[in-house]
Amino acid sequence: MADNGDRSGGTGGGGGEPSFPTSLGTSTASSISLLGRDLADDLMGKVGFGELVLWMVTQKRPSPGRVRLFEACLVALADHGFTPTAIAARLTYLSAPDSLQGALAAGLLGGGSRFLGVTEDTGRFLADVLAQRGDEPATEGEWDALAEEVVTRERAAKRIIPGLGHPVHKQGDPRTPALLRIAEEEELTGPHLRLFEAIGRTHEQVLGRRLVLNGAGVCGAALADLDLPPDLLRGFALLARAGGLLGQLAEERRRPMAMDAYLLIDRNATYTAPEDGDDDALRD
Repeated sequence: MADNGDRSGGTGGGGGEPSFPTSLGTSTASSISLLGRDLADDLMGKVGFGELVLWMVTQKRPSPGRVRLFEACLVALADHGFTPTAIAARLTYLSAPDSLQGALAAGLLGGGSRFLGVTEDTGRFLADVLAQRGDEPATEGEWDALAEEVVTRERAAKRIIPGLGHPVHKQGDPRTPALLRIAEEEELTGPHLRLFEAIGRTHEQVLGRRLVLNGAGVCGAALADLDLPPDLLRGFALLARAGGLLGQLAEERRRPMAMDAYLLIDRNATYTAPEDGDDDALRD
């Protein structure tokens, strides 16, 4: 059989020791290193979790302002009540109380286009629009013109604009002005937020109705303005929601509701014959 080359892994070759380069964590028998710092002496008790995550992802120590905006997004996405992700986690915990990780995973797996995934979808959408244009508008009027063009194009294609509208907060998502204010205070209002704000100002004249800029979408724009890759934005939403789900499960232990939810559905289930079928055919 032909030899297809060195299979020792990493970048080692020529019979040398294999090497697996990383700029994150390594350890020896007596120490742990993370980001080139001693974990115990340089980071623990001195670096917050949000700062650490942002640092690990970007490989640059973030400024306090960037950390503030980043953590504001995490707080905004942590919990939103009895959403499907929270209910899934609670019901899974009811079914398998011995598997906390399963309950957390069940909730996280529900992060998609309707819940949590909006953060990434919005960031991707705005990044694509800006990439296609090439340069940034110079004035608010130019931002509005670009936004109106984008909304018109998406409407003609019968596509929704991610981050626009909310099933509960019809008159305004309370997270949105808070996030925009923090970004402005920290001088971190970048092109993604500016475009999203312009969409908020102009969409009504195109769509014929007013929709709110939802908090998850604003988080996507804000995170993109922190130079985080759009492909990773859903990961930050899931990171935030993991904390929220842990809180949901802790409350489920203190004040259970999953059994009531299960019984409510189960005891009120009624059989309905298939609309396009005949039960008698099953007995042929």
